[in-house]
Amino acid sequence: MNFLKILKKSVIDSQLYVSLTGTLFAVFFMEEQNTFRWPSVLLIFITYFSGYIYTKYQKTRHFIKILILNAMAGIICALLIIINHNEIRLLKWFIIVVLGLLYNSFFLDVYIRKIPLLKVFYVGMVWALVNCWLTLHEFSIPIFLISFFYITALVLPFDIRDMKVDTVKTFPTIIGVQNTKYLAYTLVLISCILSAAYLKSMYATAYFFSGAVTFILIYFSENKRNDSYFSFGVESCSALPFLFLLILSIFDK
Repeated sequence: MNFLKILKKSVIDSQLYVSLTGTLFAVFFMEEQNTFRWPSVLLIFITYFSGYIYTKYQKTRHFIKILILNAMAGIICALLIIINHNEIRLLKWFIIVVLGLLYNSFFLDVYIRKIPLLKVFYVGMVWALVNCWLTLHEFSIPIFLISFFYITALVLPFDIRDMKVDTVKTFPTIIGVQNTKYLAYTLVLISCILSAAYLKSMYATAYFFSGAVTFILIYFSENKRNDSYFSFGVESCSALPFLFLLILSIFDK
C-alpha cells in the first residue's frame, strides 16, 4: 500500500505520467507519418511536463520555483528546436505554449478554463496541434481531427470526476453524467472511424483496440470512483494507441 502511495505521488501527482502518455500519443502519429526523431520526443515531453506543473502549482508557494524550472525548460526546448529543426518549428512550438498559458493562468482576468463547456474542446485542440502540426512539415487535418475527438472524449470523464467541485458549468452538470458518457462515446467513435479511413492499417487497428478500452473506461466513470481510476486509468488511454502498436508489431514479425 505504501508503495502504491509513493508511486502515485512521485509519478502520477507529479504530472510525469500525463506528460508521458501525451508524448506517447504524439509518438504514435510520428511513427505513422515516418517523422519520429528523439529530439522531437524530448521536446514534446518537456513541453507537456512544464505546462502541467505550471497549471498545478501556479497558486502555491512553489510558484517561483516552478517559474524558474519552466524558464529552464523553455531554454532547453528552444535549443532542441534550433539545433535539430528550424525557425518554423520554433514558431509552432511558441504558439502552442502560448495557447497552453491561455488555458489556465491566474494573472489573466478570464482564461479558457473559466469559460463553461469550452475547456474540453480546448484541451483537445492543443493536444491535436502537437500531433498534427508541431511534428509534421505540413498541417494534417485528418490527424488533427482524430486527435481532437479522442482527447476531447478523454477530458469528459474528468469532468464527471470533478462535477461536485468545479466552479464553472461542465457537461455533467448541464446534461447529466449519462448523456456526458454518450457524448464521449460518440467522440471516440468518430475518432476511430477517421483513423480507419486515414491511417495505415496496422495503426488503424491499434487505434481501434484503444477505442474499445476507452469505451469501457468511460462506461465505468463515476463521480464516486477513486481519483486513481481517472489519473491513472483514463489518463492511460492516450498511451494505448502506441502500446497496441507495439504489440501488433511484435506479432507481425
